[in-house]
Amino acid sequence: MPKLPSKNEIESAFLSFSKKEWLLFSVFALALVISTVMILQNINRYFLVSVPKDGGSITEGIIGSPRFVNPVLATSDADQDLVSLVYSGLMRKDQAGNLAPNLAEKYEMSADGLQYTFTLRKDASFQDGVKLMAEDVIFTIEKIKDPSVRSPRKGNWDNISVEKIDDRTVRFTLRQPYASFLENATVGIMPVHIWQGASLELNDANWNPVGSGPYRVKEAGKQPAGLIDFYKLTAFADFVLGEPHIQEITLRFYPNEEELLAAFLRGEVNQISSITPENALRLAEKKFRIESSVLPRVFGLFFNQNQNKIFTDKRVAQAINLAVDKEEIINEVLHGYGTVINDPIPPNAIVYPELEKEKNITREEKLKIAEDILAKAGWKLGKSGYLEKTITEKGKKMTTELQFSISTGNAPELAQAAELIRQDLAKIGMRVEIKTFEIGNLNQDIIRPRKYDSLLFGQIVGHESDLVAFWHSSQRLDPGLNVAMYANARVDKILEDAFVTVNEEKRIKKYVDFNQEIKKDMPAVFLYSPNLIYAVSKDLGGFAIDRLTSPPDRFADIHSWFLRTEKVWKIFAQNQEAKS
Repeated sequence: MPKLPSKNEIESAFLSFSKKEWLLFSVFALALVISTVMILQNINRYFLVSVPKDGGSITEGIIGSPRFVNPVLATSDADQDLVSLVYSGLMRKDQAGNLAPNLAEKYEMSADGLQYTFTLRKDASFQDGVKLMAEDVIFTIEKIKDPSVRSPRKGNWDNISVEKIDDRTVRFTLRQPYASFLENATVGIMPVHIWQGASLELNDANWNPVGSGPYRVKEAGKQPAGLIDFYKLTAFADFVLGEPHIQEITLRFYPNEEELLAAFLRGEVNQISSITPENALRLAEKKFRIESSVLPRVFGLFFNQNQNKIFTDKRVAQAINLAVDKEEIINEVLHGYGTVINDPIPPNAIVYPELEKEKNITREEKLKIAEDILAKAGWKLGKSGYLEKTITEKGKKMTTELQFSISTGNAPELAQAAELIRQDLAKIGMRVEIKTFEIGNLNQDIIRPRKYDSLLFGQIVGHESDLVAFWHSSQRLDPGLNVAMYANARVDKILEDAFVTVNEEKRIKKYVDFNQEIKKDMPAVFLYSPNLIYAVSKDLGGFAIDRLTSPPDRFADIHSWFLRTEKVWKIFAQNQEAKS
């Protein structure tokens, strides 16, 4: 085995170096040091990753002023935004729209789908330190069901009973299986020790709420008239999914979009949502960060056969569907913030196989096909420049013109879309009149009594079960929402079966059948689903909105948002993920 040189031998070797040898040695030694440092830095860099760092604040502007900051009575966007931040439910939706336990550590469903048993997490507590117990769950649900309270969520909980098994276990019993039950279980749970014994409408907790959500109220600013100016919220350290990274969120409230936009441009707030496509386009041009996601809303032209008999011939609806340039509506009216649709189920609401891809044909080809369909149905171009048809009515021959009216709201986007539709249909010889109404008058004087030829209207499909309200024959008359006055016994049966089918694969097959029936009957022409448009801070990380049911869902994973990052070794980052 070779022997290492002694200290004296090393010193003797150095003393024997000439100046040239010393210079070469120094150069090699320096190169060795530099290369070693670089190698160590690269090794260190390889093992380092960026992770969210706690801290920072954001300020968000919201249209409207909160009134009922509680899950039972919240109706306005301002109410619901605050509820989603301050409260949490047994279940929650993530950014992708998937349901997962939240305050519950687990749930069990009976084989027949009639019972759901939830076990509460041991660490679940309210923001005042009081443990969350079964009594709080029961209190919340019973208040929703109480007819004297008039909760907008009452219909979701009718025919569902709740009972306490023990302090941490509650059981819900349904009269029949209900496919959307777990979505109901996302409702925020209220602390019984704060709300019991007082009117829900008058309780001070409406403006100073206490929940178990990711953020708790730190400060609220009120105007002399009592309206809330702002809320300052701070991260709740004991939130069951982990303390949020962003430490403070301020919500400021504005009466309209004009004032909201002005506050954003002057830097008073650094995030705003639910803005119009036109304003989003302006902000994007100014290099602001714009995020958007399609909403489960269906805008279409719904036909009333009782009011105008031309719609009894589905070939007329087929021609309209071909003639309307839906892409133009998306581009001209929504400035790209929307998705073309061809059926009653909005994108992302239900993930099901595409029935058939639309043939890739030109605009001119579509118009020619539409003209041919109408010609075969007996419509011919008259002297007026519009299509006419000779019909026999009560034994007499008479000439009728292919004409109808479109009733819609006076919102700029609806009026503009209606005008584009009118222009498109004029190209194939249809005479269309546009009637616009203030939204309140449209609902009261036009929709409720069903006084329209066709209705340019939007449906919010927040849950699969909403399809029953829009398409079941029992909902044709007021207060039902079947504005197409559609009646099909097969569709009724499909929707009834889907409502109680808990198995997702089987339920999706039923919705495919439903979609095919609607396409055959053509009670409406489906146009587009709009996007939620959200201007957010450029520094915001951990944010995504892939599948929204409603605008407050943008806060679904707010505890994961962050403004700052730091570098740590991968092993420590993995340990953090395992703990969370």
